[in-house]
Order: sequence, then C-alpha cells, then structure tokens
Amino acid sequence: MTLLFDAAYLLALLVAWPLLLYRRWRRGPGSLSLGERLGRVPPRPVAASCVWLHGVSLGEINATRTIVEELRRRSPDTVVVVSSTTQTGLTQARNLYPQLCVLRFPLDLSFAVRAAMDRLRPSVIVLMELEVWPNLLRVAAARDIPVLIANGRVTDNRTMRAFRMPILRKLARSMFGSLRWVGAQDAGYAARFIELGVAAARVEITGSVKYDTAPLTDRVDGQEQLAEAMTIDPRRPLWVCGSTGGGEESIILDAYDRLLREYPELQLAIIPRKPESFDEVADLIVQRGYACLRRSGKPPRVPAEPVSPRPVFLGDTMGELRRFYGLATLVFVGRTLVPLGGSDVMEVAGMGKAMIFGPHTENFAEAADALLEAQAARRVATPAGLRGAVDELLKDPQRRAAMGAAAREVVQQRRGATARTVEMILALARR
Repeated sequence: MTLLFDAAYLLALLVAWPLLLYRRWRRGPGSLSLGERLGRVPPRPVAASCVWLHGVSLGEINATRTIVEELRRRSPDTVVVVSSTTQTGLTQARNLYPQLCVLRFPLDLSFAVRAAMDRLRPSVIVLMELEVWPNLLRVAAARDIPVLIANGRVTDNRTMRAFRMPILRKLARSMFGSLRWVGAQDAGYAARFIELGVAAARVEITGSVKYDTAPLTDRVDGQEQLAEAMTIDPRRPLWVCGSTGGGEESIILDAYDRLLREYPELQLAIIPRKPESFDEVADLIVQRGYACLRRSGKPPRVPAEPVSPRPVFLGDTMGELRRFYGLATLVFVGRTLVPLGGSDVMEVAGMGKAMIFGPHTENFAEAADALLEAQAARRVATPAGLRGAVDELLKDPQRRAAMGAAAREVVQQRRGATARTVEMILALARR
C-alpha cells in the first residue's frame, strides 16, 4: 500500500509540476520549499519530548494559539514544532511563533515522512481539524508515535461522500482507525469520525478551541494605529468585510454603492482571505469608481471618474484582521455568500460585534447555529439581503449592541476545549 500511495503521489506531482513552478514564480522562491516538502526539515537536537502540531492553512494555524500557550504553560520543557501546508499558514505560524521551529509540512511520500520524523523525533503528532494522510499515519504507527486530531470536524458534504464510496471506505477505516484520540467540536462531528473508523472510546466531544482563541475584549492592541495609518475616522460608521473570497467583493461593493446614498458617512473596509487576491480586489475597487487605500502602504489609486469622495480601505497585510474588527461598527463574515464553507465567526463574536453572514457556514456550523439561536447574528441568503441587513443594523444601534452582547455570551459559555485537548496531548506524549 505504501508503494501504491507513493506512485499515486508521484504521478500527481508530475501532473501538477507546471502549476507549482508557476506559483513559485508568482509568490517567490520560498513558496515551494522543496527541501522541507521532501522531509529535509530543521533537526531537533534536544532530547525532551516533542509535540508536532500541524494546521493546513491560516484558520487552523490561528486555532493553535491557545494550545501552544497551554502546552508551554503546563510543560515548558516540551518542544513544540508547528507546520503548515500553505504559504499563508506558514507565514502566520512564523508571525505567531518566532521562537519555535516552524516548517512546511512534508509531502505524504513515505521517504519524505520518514526523513521528517527522523529529524523531528516527535513524541506525539497533533493534526488540526481533519488533516490525515495515509503514509504519515502508517509511518507513525510503525514507530509507535501516537497521532491525534484536535478541534476535529468532518463536514457532511464532499468529505463524507468521498469516504463512503466503496473504493475509499476501507482506506478510510484503516487511516482513521489508527488515530489514538479525536477531540471533536460537537456530537455531529464525533458521529462522523466514528463512522469513518475511529473507535468510539477514542472520540471525545471537546467543543471548538476557537472559542478559547476568541478574545473577549472591546479593543485590540494596535487598532488605533491602524485607523490613523489608513485615515479611518472612528467617529463615522465602519463596515468591515473580513476574509472575503469567491467574488464576494463585487457583491459588497454593489451594496456599498446603494448604502452610500442613505449613509454618506459610511466607511468600508474589505479584507480578502487570500493574499494572491489583494491586487485583484484593489483593481476591482478602482474599477467601481472608488479610491483604494491599501494597508500595505502601496500607493493609493484613484479612479478617473470617482463615484464618491469616500475611499474604500483594503486590508492587504497578514495578521491584522482582528484590528479591523476592533474598529468595526458591524461586520460581514466572508466566504459565506458563496459556497466556500465560511470563515471564523467566533473571533467577531468575542469582540462583541454585530455580524452578518451568508448561508454557507459549513466550516463553523455549530457556532453559526448557536449565534443565530441567541439572536447574536443575522443570516442573509442574497446580495439584496446583505444590503438590507446592513441598512437595518446601521439604523438601530441598540440592536447592534444587543447582538454583540449576546455573541460574547455565546463564546463565554463554550470555552474550555483547549484544556481538555492539551491534557490528552501531554498524556500521550509522556506515556
């Protein structure tokens, strides 16, 4: 089976190689990291126990924050290594953990996985949410290295449909059956992990660690400096659209165009999810007739025939979304009006902000449902619905305040997943 997986991966790499070279050209030499992808990661010289913590991209890396903090608090001698698959995740991990070993996750080729484990010598491997790979699990099992899933979730769409196919069902049960422990976000996810092959005794409902990472605060360090640098006026309402993608920016600008007629003081900040879309969104803003002020400091651009004297702010740096949220009058959570699974709603809730999101919240289904039940958020299904919800909330500051307070209470009531997860990590690392 190992040879079969290696052959399949090599064939896929052969097909994808032109795309990888193109991405390297677009993003720079560090984006490929071929050495680390083949297992040549920085060696770990010390003999202490080691927790290898992996998050595929930005959202999963952000979810590791409280786990790393709790590990360092409870076991300061334990070495923590953090890896990510994507460039955005890797960049964020390096920003969050400048003192830790941060590396790009190796390809799931058996020799690459063995080389990485030879150098890191992990005592336990922690995969965030659902990042299982056949060769990783096989090599870990052969070396008696426990692998667990933290903040586990399995969406009941393409993932489950794929693993229910006869050709993949046996493979799924073999992979998931080797996991030592799964901390599932809710009962629905727990049931799916059991269906995939994890022994029921090894599945625990912990809740989401993202409730623990959500700050219960009215402000964020650096938000005033952000406002000053971008000329955001704190006396005027600010609509923040965070982690947008999939063409949502066009919908947002359409809504903003209509809203400005009634709310000429309304400010708009758009923060796309993916860095590669920053320039594209900047072009779109200018094409729609607005000046574009970019957080990165790139020269502002002004359309030939402006439709409004008010500019649109573009958050085109990494790690500052929370500061934009701190300045917001109300928030639209992106990747929800298009079928992309949604973005983190807990962070907005913890800051007590009135929020709006679309119908596609599969990645945060439990949290979205809890917020809606508490009347702490508005769900819209159409572009017109988005514009109408913003209009209603701008007119009703008491409603915004009530939604924000209810959202913060939802977060407060669901904290605690980090402590349960770290307890299991340390128990397996010291076994």
